[in-house]
Amino acid sequence: MKPLLVFLSLLSASILSVGQIDAADDGLAKTPPMGWNSWNRYGCNVSEGLVKAMADAMISSGMKDAGYQYLIIDDCWQVGRDKQGNLVADPQKFPAGIKSLADHLHSRGLKLGIYSVAARITWSDRVGSEGHETQDARQFASWGVDYLKYDWDGKEPAKVRKKYSVMGRALRKSGRPIVFSIADQGANKPWQWGKNVGHLWRTSVDIEDCWDCRGKWSTGWIHILDIEEPLASYAGPGHWNDPDMLEVGNGRMTITEYRSHFSMWCMLAAPLIAGNDLLNMRAEIRDILTNSEVIAVDQDSLGRQARRVWKKGDQEVWLKPLAHGDKAVALLNRGDAETEITAMWKDLGLPRNNPLSVRDLWAHGTLGKVVGAFKANVPPHGVVIARLSP
Repeated sequence: MKPLLVFLSLLSASILSVGQIDAADDGLAKTPPMGWNSWNRYGCNVSEGLVKAMADAMISSGMKDAGYQYLIIDDCWQVGRDKQGNLVADPQKFPAGIKSLADHLHSRGLKLGIYSVAARITWSDRVGSEGHETQDARQFASWGVDYLKYDWDGKEPAKVRKKYSVMGRALRKSGRPIVFSIADQGANKPWQWGKNVGHLWRTSVDIEDCWDCRGKWSTGWIHILDIEEPLASYAGPGHWNDPDMLEVGNGRMTITEYRSHFSMWCMLAAPLIAGNDLLNMRAEIRDILTNSEVIAVDQDSLGRQARRVWKKGDQEVWLKPLAHGDKAVALLNRGDAETEITAMWKDLGLPRNNPLSVRDLWAHGTLGKVVGAFKANVPPHGVVIARLSP
């Protein structure tokens, strides 16, 4: 009987391991995903025409060349299920259907993302995927969907993890590579289990287009930054902490604040999912979203998330190790007045006499070789982000 028991034990372990496939090992999202999502700007006013127009603007603005590729339809695209239980897209908003839209985006070198929830209905009272996970995953795959944002923030951690795991397994068996975004809002600590389920996970309540405001269900990005900082060890190629979508260009912050927001998301190795009107984007906003040197910090192959290494009042220094020995350093000023901030080599874990080349990634200028420290005047609510190279 002992050999049989051993065999059954090994078989059981094998079956369990199939259900716990590490999503990070499937080759997807090796760098943080980049794209655009409809929700922050348009809410339920989403349509086939809007997505196609945003795709055109993503290309003409230079965003596609900068690395943005996903066009993600958020809530309100679906109206119900047919007699076979298949999801039905709103025929008024998507008259040609989701597959036709996916084909159009693919023909332009872009990818399609879509939204669902791990419940019977979405937050906007549309049909969700609970009980239809396998069917929906196969349908998404047949449509050519490349990315699924999957929402739900139940209050029972074990139940939440199980629900996300069901969809994660369904996507992996769907026959198509689909990036899986866990939109749990951090309530159930998805960073502790998300690596075995999806490719990125929300770490906080919804972001709001403001510097430091707080609401019941949303908050300003500076507070999300503080939530994100202790979670650096959970991020890496194929599995990312997600501090929510970018608010850059939605109108309630200054250009300086938007530049800081974008810079710190890149320091966090965060997914860069724009949410503004790409059709009517000011040049200053386009220049933020397409700064290739700052984006390179986000997309660095090492996949490390920045940590705060020094803080004094409203002055902060953040460090992000990069591939090939480079380092990204952000000098962040949370205060309301311009201030000089210094990044000391000792705080960065560097030898004090080590000469490094310092390049300002917003000024696009090199300061030359610097020893021991570098400093800069930082405007209120502003940031200076630099690349340090041997």
